[in-house]
Amino acid sequence: MLLCAGYVVPVTSDPIVDGAVLVRNGRIRDIGSSEMLRLRYPDEETRDYGQAVLLPGFVDLHTHLENSVMRGMVHDVPYAQWLLAVNEISARMSTHDWNESAVLGGLEALSSGITCIADITSTGASLRAAQKLGLRGVIYREVTAMDKSRVDAAIHLAADDIESWSEAVDSDRLLVGIAPAPLFSCHPLVLKRVAKYAGDDLPVAMHLAGSREESNFIQYGSSTFSVHNMQGKRGYVEVPPWLPTGTSPVQYALNWDAFKPAHVLAIHCVHVDEDDINTLKQNNVSIAVCPRCNAQLGMGVAPMSEFLDQGFAVGIGSDSPAATNSTDMLIEMRNAMLVQRAINVKFLSSQAVLEAATIGGARAIHLDDQIGSLEIGKMADIIAIDISSSHQMPTTDHVSAVVGTTSGSDVVMSMVGGTIRYEQNRWHVDVEVAKNIATIIGIRGKLRR
Repeated sequence: MLLCAGYVVPVTSDPIVDGAVLVRNGRIRDIGSSEMLRLRYPDEETRDYGQAVLLPGFVDLHTHLENSVMRGMVHDVPYAQWLLAVNEISARMSTHDWNESAVLGGLEALSSGITCIADITSTGASLRAAQKLGLRGVIYREVTAMDKSRVDAAIHLAADDIESWSEAVDSDRLLVGIAPAPLFSCHPLVLKRVAKYAGDDLPVAMHLAGSREESNFIQYGSSTFSVHNMQGKRGYVEVPPWLPTGTSPVQYALNWDAFKPAHVLAIHCVHVDEDDINTLKQNNVSIAVCPRCNAQLGMGVAPMSEFLDQGFAVGIGSDSPAATNSTDMLIEMRNAMLVQRAINVKFLSSQAVLEAATIGGARAIHLDDQIGSLEIGKMADIIAIDISSSHQMPTTDHVSAVVGTTSGSDVVMSMVGGTIRYEQNRWHVDVEVAKNIATIIGIRGKLRR
């Protein structure tokens, strides 16, 4: 199949005007000018997307697809209040609800140009949805236990799930990892046990230093998660109450071996200082920034520009749809760029943000040899974004046009491994889209009641 468009942006090499990409057997086999490739492959099926940009599919470095049904249900509140409300809603959801919700999130991901996800789940719904929809990704099984006596049992249960999940999916597209729960909701021994279990092979993801509440709770034992004067149980913590550590979340995690595994992805990293950044760098930790969620919930701003300057593998995550109300990497990229420009002396370019959403995210989950850029031999995870609208054209900088003006609604095609999964408002997936949407309406009605 020959994909043609007004512009091809490989990300790791120079853009091509009037370009084309040849896809065969799920991989990119040639790339160059449209005229040259049409002459070279005259009998090849051709799809011409006109005044569009062909790009590598976006890597959404942090998602919770199964929360998609909750979008818009908790709004205009800060992080801690939002989290408690989401947990209350979650308690009313069944396994069926989680599965349908994750499918909805996956459909929206494909329609907004996301071809690869890094998702944390305790239910497995995201894994099942990604398998059905043909998404690529790493799915992390979340594990938690606040009581020390329950830690080993929780790890054992997670290990059983990881084994069964790995056997149930296409291993060429989906990998399974493990994720300790947020620091304020698990015993520190969970971090040590996860690190030992993961070793050098299993990918690990963890929420880290994401909010002021978390940072204050870890250091001082006080915040909205405070346990002072509690009886029995308050918030996330059981008796005996939490003892403040006097150190930052990053240093606390370090003390419990959280960064020992070979492949660790730290999510958020908003409330970090110079020592924290050095610690993360020394331990080769990858970073997922979630600018829109952080802004929406008043969590703060991650030092993305500094992470990039320090040479981290940095990508962008959309986080929970229950916070951002949509899964749209283009809006996410624009938010990241504008916020960083507003608070930093150094100017963050459109190209740098695009790299974070593609090859940067791929590096962060150690898949950059397979995806993240348009290169011969890599998997054909390719998207097409229409830039023919009046607010985008004419332009002499198509990367700036994509990052600065487009949204998920401008995506006209998403391909994963050489198979078109979304094109021109139609999904080519193994689910009944209309039935899923009807089911979601019913679930939302139940949750609202």
